[in-house]
Amino acid sequence: MKLVPMAEILNKANDEGYAVGGFNINNLEFLQGIIWGAEEKNSPLILQTSEGAIKYIGMDYVLGMVEAAVKNTHIPVALHLDHGSSFEVVMKCIRNGYSSVMFDGSHYPLAENIEQTRKIVEAAHAVGVSVEAELGRLGGTEDDISVDEREAAFTDPDEAVEFVEKTGVDALAIAIGTAHGVYKGDPELDFERLKTIKEKLNIPLVLHGASGVPLEDVKKAISLGINKVNINTDFQQAFTAKVRELFASDEELYDPRKYCGPGREAIKAKVMEKIDVLGSANKA
Repeated sequence: MKLVPMAEILNKANDEGYAVGGFNINNLEFLQGIIWGAEEKNSPLILQTSEGAIKYIGMDYVLGMVEAAVKNTHIPVALHLDHGSSFEVVMKCIRNGYSSVMFDGSHYPLAENIEQTRKIVEAAHAVGVSVEAELGRLGGTEDDISVDEREAAFTDPDEAVEFVEKTGVDALAIAIGTAHGVYKGDPELDFERLKTIKEKLNIPLVLHGASGVPLEDVKKAISLGINKVNINTDFQQAFTAKVRELFASDEELYDPRKYCGPGREAIKAKVMEKIDVLGSANKA
């Protein structure tokens, strides 16, 4: 199966009331664990790479691994740029074969975010690529993203309407109380804000920073209109915990296959767990 535009996956999720995982890959084991888990659950999948992951893996390696992963799969898969920082970065990913991109202009004033996002949507849609954008700012740190709590800002529902009307984005990431990275305590999500935004905008909405959010809160957010849930830290922690466990039990362990393989299985198990929460099982 070839890569599909993310809009194709998310519009179906929006119509039927479930969410699809935006799962970040960091190396080969992450990619294998994620796609094998999604295949076993017969779930559509959005594979994501941050700019940091692209720098670490290499663009050619990302594309080669993903091409191999989707060659014989039966599930729809989108390859998505997570938090693209500029027009140039986004265009590079599109030229190299990404089927979806995110432009994060949330740190700009509203008018500038609209203008830059609009240009990217125009270019991306011309070649059949989906676009996600962000309005409002999430605190926390993940990869190259670091936002102080004082700079974090919830999404304004009326600004969201203006933003979508003027840009034509396929999906909108909103800030309702989640954060990137590891939480110090349980996040408090603004469900009323989410409900209001969804009532004003019947397009797929995205929840970033979902690792560490209580499962019941994730389910409630989906019931109120979230259709894409980004997860990265949970998978990193699952992989690392398994590797630490193995090293603690065997000081003579040195073969990477003996600890990366079990780490990959830990990711696969976590992916399947998340898919059950998102409601995307058997939606491929």
